Amino acid sequence: MSRRWIATVVAVLGTAALPAGAADADGVTSFAPVACPASVGAQVDCHEAQDGNGAWLLVAMPRTWNRRLIVHAHGGPRLGTPEAGDSAEDLDRFAVMVRSGYAWIGSTYRRGGYGVRMAAADVDVSRRVFWSRWGRPERTLLHGQSWGGNVVAKAAELYALDLDGRPNYDGVLTTNGLLFGGTRGYGFRADLRAVYQYYCRNHPAADEAQYPLWQGLPAGAKMTRDDLRKRVDACTGVDRPAAERTPAQAANLRDILAVTGVAEQQLVAHLAWGTFHFQDLVQKRLGGRNPFDNANTQYRGSRDDAALNAGIERFHADPAAVAQLAYDADLSGLIVLPTVTVHARHDPTVSYQAEAAYKATVDAAGRGHLLLQALTDERDHSRLQDTTYASALRVLEQWLDSGKRPAPTAFAETCGRVSQARDTCRFIAP
Repeated sequence: MSRRWIATVVAVLGTAALPAGAADADGVTSFAPVACPASVGAQVDCHEAQDGNGAWLLVAMPRTWNRRLIVHAHGGPRLGTPEAGDSAEDLDRFAVMVRSGYAWIGSTYRRGGYGVRMAAADVDVSRRVFWSRWGRPERTLLHGQSWGGNVVAKAAELYALDLDGRPNYDGVLTTNGLLFGGTRGYGFRADLRAVYQYYCRNHPAADEAQYPLWQGLPAGAKMTRDDLRKRVDACTGVDRPAAERTPAQAANLRDILAVTGVAEQQLVAHLAWGTFHFQDLVQKRLGGRNPFDNANTQYRGSRDDAALNAGIERFHADPAAVAQLAYDADLSGLIVLPTVTVHARHDPTVSYQAEAAYKATVDAAGRGHLLLQALTDERDHSRLQDTTYASALRVLEQWLDSGKRPAPTAFAETCGRVSQARDTCRFIAP
């Protein structure tokens, strides 16, 4: 009896593959049918379940399935408690994959907050659950975007092969991935906190309890994002037209952006990350220790760099915190699967320079032949064009089909074949 025939039967039976009330090895007893996002199309069935660790799993199964599976890692990290339905937005963002015939599974991860190894483990659980319920596909691909790119790259290092050396996955795709790793990915936000506080002096304000900026917030602090936005606007006028800003606000905004390189539209978002995510990372994951260092940083681009460098808050990283963060989130480059990465040249959230950092890591590990990278001229972070995703998947599939690493020109050539009138090709030379 062929594996494909068995897989087809399991796909038809769905949750009937297990006796009623029985749980599989990962603690899933049953999938419930749920509404799919309209973007995936009408001929798709969606199913949701919670695994034994508490993560919610969402599956999209095309009725005409191409026998391939996308195992998705979402970005963030999200700080709230995972809930049913949380993955619907992720599925909507990558609906073109399902419309192209791929089955798709996404996990919320077992808890909110930082933890790359935790998230990578939960991603692999989602693969196992899918295989248990719908059978092993002909091809299983890992995909992650943003922080999910870090998660997928880590998962590919930890779970690409089973204990006997057989592949669990066939290929890897990251899009706008945070491929710096943990110890190099967030220092610019620590710099932003320090530069912002030098000019604005309101986060924390003078009449509030003082704390080192690398903490994000003290443990138990209850500031909201709206509270933060009001402070940023009071100092910089970022939420009002330029003509309505006071001279002091305009000057503060100009210097903060010039020194840090952060875009005006992303200022509050990056400060929020350097506030609430730093609080989670430092207070809950690193035992209150500091992984950030600006002791020798020279800040440039302001009206008075000498005054800025003399007056800015300085902090020294704790080696134990750096080591712990590196263990969790840094990458070794020891990849064993064909890996495609795509990044928007003007990504305002994760610099495209993450690609060069990852290439250096992979090359140093002697695995450069397994990495193929592409750039687009897009300006978004959280959502690229459908043709970008579809083209990247096709290039990866070509690699897997032929066994030969495609040329860098394959992205633009493939995009020309799959693009639609409303969705132009944006691939550019690296």
